[in-house]
Amino acid sequence: MMMRRQNIKDHIQETNLFNSRILAVSIIVFILLMVLVGRMLYLQINQHHNLQTLSNQNRIKVTPIAPNRGLIYDRNGTILAENRLVFSLELIPEKIKNLDEILVQLKAVLPVITDEHIERFHKIRRARREFISTILISGLTENDRALFSVNQYRFPGVSIEARSTRYYPFGEVMVHSLGYVGRINERDLLRIDQNNYLATRHIGKVGLEKFYETRLHGTIGYQEVETDVRGRVLRVLNQQPPVPGEDIKLSLDSLLQLEVSRLMKGKRGAVIALVPNTGAILALVSAPAYDPNPFVTGISSKAYSALLNSEDRPLFNRALRGQYSPGSTIKPMLGLLALEDGVIGPSTRIWDNGYYQLEDKERRYRDWKKEGHGWVNLTRAIIHSCDTFFYEVALKLGIDKISDAMSTFGFGELTDIDMGEEVPALMPSRGWKIADRNQPWYPGETIIIGIGQGYWNTTPLQLASATAVMANGGHRYKLSLAKEIGPRDNMVQVSENPVEQPIFKFTEKNMNLVRNAMRGVNAPGGTAYSAFKTAPFSSGGKSGTVQLTTIAQDEEYDETKIAEKHRDNALFIAFAPFNEPKIAVAVVIENAGGGSTNAAPIARKVMEYYINLENKNNVAINSK
Repeated sequence: MMMRRQNIKDHIQETNLFNSRILAVSIIVFILLMVLVGRMLYLQINQHHNLQTLSNQNRIKVTPIAPNRGLIYDRNGTILAENRLVFSLELIPEKIKNLDEILVQLKAVLPVITDEHIERFHKIRRARREFISTILISGLTENDRALFSVNQYRFPGVSIEARSTRYYPFGEVMVHSLGYVGRINERDLLRIDQNNYLATRHIGKVGLEKFYETRLHGTIGYQEVETDVRGRVLRVLNQQPPVPGEDIKLSLDSLLQLEVSRLMKGKRGAVIALVPNTGAILALVSAPAYDPNPFVTGISSKAYSALLNSEDRPLFNRALRGQYSPGSTIKPMLGLLALEDGVIGPSTRIWDNGYYQLEDKERRYRDWKKEGHGWVNLTRAIIHSCDTFFYEVALKLGIDKISDAMSTFGFGELTDIDMGEEVPALMPSRGWKIADRNQPWYPGETIIIGIGQGYWNTTPLQLASATAVMANGGHRYKLSLAKEIGPRDNMVQVSENPVEQPIFKFTEKNMNLVRNAMRGVNAPGGTAYSAFKTAPFSSGGKSGTVQLTTIAQDEEYDETKIAEKHRDNALFIAFAPFNEPKIAVAVVIENAGGGSTNAAPIARKVMEYYINLENKNNVAINSK
């Protein structure tokens, strides 16, 4: 049997093969190492700046700081809108194991927490990170805070925090003058610089707060903070403080505003008081009103619905947006126009037998006095508020002249007061009716325009502005609330209110005749004498009573048979002292009845209160 031959191993060849493989691997490793070293050098040197920036963004964050909102003062320095610390119950969801259970327990400890608060909390929480503190309820009282403090050990991740929030110390008294701030919503974001509101939760919603929002808000500040990978703040690295908003000093007198609010308690309407020679607003009251403070922290839907659905409409700013027929309050302006146009003279008389009637027409336009006033001229027609006289005057003037001239008083136009939201109301004209109703203008419509009714309507603000024109002798001023504005230690006066174009051309003689007739309204024999007979000052005025329901030709107005909402509106305009007017007033009271009986006493009290305030201030200044 033959033996298999075995090959002898070549150790030299194997050693060479192994060495060649080692060399190849070493070369590959060296090449890869050089690639890594090259990449490292590229990143460390060439890309150092960019990578450092990215790294800092990962660990350093810029946190916005909200500025303090500017304060609002009245003319005497009394604060009307301030910033107060409000205590809120806040939760950090990340630190709470069973959130729903904790909310139930919190509700048991603090009965002020409602299902609506919890629902709103969840809505906000879903849009935020779990480690960010979220408000459950704001405006905790001292008792609420005490109740929670006793039980705080039971609620990890829940705490009471103090935050700066807008507060209105006068509540409903000032709301229709100042407006209020509320939480920023999507519509607000469309009209603001969002970068300047990154740390702000509230914004001016209506009124003065909205009109001066950009100046009241201030400029946002920033702080650089170091955070961990989850975004928690570890320390503050750098800070740029915010710039506080500017303060505003108003022409409003808070004492007068309080008095007017007291006089309008339980009534629906508006009162405007202003300085005739500047247009500065002294008091602006719309009644009824509401407390703006719940709107700041978040009013409940139930409370808001109650306000929204109230028949008295407290949310509605009647001073700026209420549209009322001016009634007989416009007779002095219409009389002045008639004198200047030449359709009547100072001694022109007409016979008033209780009604006015167009030729070949059956309808009678009745005077408020059934038996009529007999022979009347312009002076007696204003003093006794003779409707028949002004029916004829209006017809002689025509709607075109009336509309053009009354527009110069500001009727049918915005006053441009620094509050926004006002409406222009309506000064009707022939062109307006064609455009709006596609109908011609009829003579009968001109007749009732002569007593401030028909299509003609005005706002209390416009009526006050027109009253100031009669008080100052023919100049129309832009109305305003702001008197001074600027940083707290360096407030500057707002530029003088510009004089609008003077009303239609008139002579001093005719203006004096009409103004003296207005003085006669408050004198013996005048329609408002009962309200002014004991007044310690001279004044001019004019009443207005606006019928809201149609009365048949053969019927008489009986207030007791008419529902309250259909009863006459009471109006009165006035200024005092007569020779050097310091105050002009317009009063509108809904469904109150006669203007001389119901509105005139309020106008008298408003003017008397203000004149007494001015006299006291002058005595105090002179005694220093």
